[in-house]
Amino acid sequence: MSLLEVIVLGIVQGLTEFLPVSSTAHLVVFSKLIFGNDPGLGFDIALHMGTLAAVLIYFFRDWLQILGNGIGLRLGGDPALDRNRNLLWLLVLGTIPAGIAGLVFQKQADTVLRTPYVIGTTMIVVGLFLWWADRVGRGQKEMDHVSMADSISVGLAQMLSVIPGVSRSGITISAGLLRNLDRATAARFSFLLSTPIILGAGAKDALDLLKHKDTIPPEMQMAFIVGIVVSGITGIATIAFFLNYLRRRSLTVFVAYRVIFGIMVIALAKYFR
Repeated sequence: MSLLEVIVLGIVQGLTEFLPVSSTAHLVVFSKLIFGNDPGLGFDIALHMGTLAAVLIYFFRDWLQILGNGIGLRLGGDPALDRNRNLLWLLVLGTIPAGIAGLVFQKQADTVLRTPYVIGTTMIVVGLFLWWADRVGRGQKEMDHVSMADSISVGLAQMLSVIPGVSRSGITISAGLLRNLDRATAARFSFLLSTPIILGAGAKDALDLLKHKDTIPPEMQMAFIVGIVVSGITGIATIAFFLNYLRRRSLTVFVAYRVIFGIMVIALAKYFR
């Protein structure tokens, strides 16, 4: 892999992991259609390690306060989190469905479902679903009003993120909007809910990668490090931008982008190798 390819894919991962546009879809398109190769599972794991670091760093104080509240300690100063002292257990509850889906269907998601037709279709369908959720959601609830029903609904939606092209943030933000969370809260809850899943999947993949570390050439090891750093820095900037964006604007631009991107993927399907 060239340095340019490593940097581009790192930026793509950092941007698309947190925007509702599907990181899997973009990595497949950029690696196979633009660069003409598959960088492999190891590099894919490295990029996800970068975005895991991004979400942990950005929400470190939130998680510290959430964990403290869950065990009866007062940590942090966010009043909304302080008023919802059961949030830790709501996040645990919401994580369970996606954990089960990942264990049962991850192999299919990485093989038979990873096709341009599946990716293009899910980009379009989930994009339209996001548009509908953004229109009908009343946006009345902030983090202090997130309930068990909200957590279960968003958690069940997160199960679908195992399908390439769906987008974890896209489907969970849609579910949050339908539960009448405001846009910024839906995105914030989505990111918090995704953290345990990304952490668990990343830990498993990293252990698998370590078993074969002696077969990874030194130049690829350096590519992994650069990919982690680039995707992590880009991810932190993307989270900050997106949460600020949603406080003032709708999701229409992301809906349009998803539909156009999905159509392009289907139209160019024969060029994927």
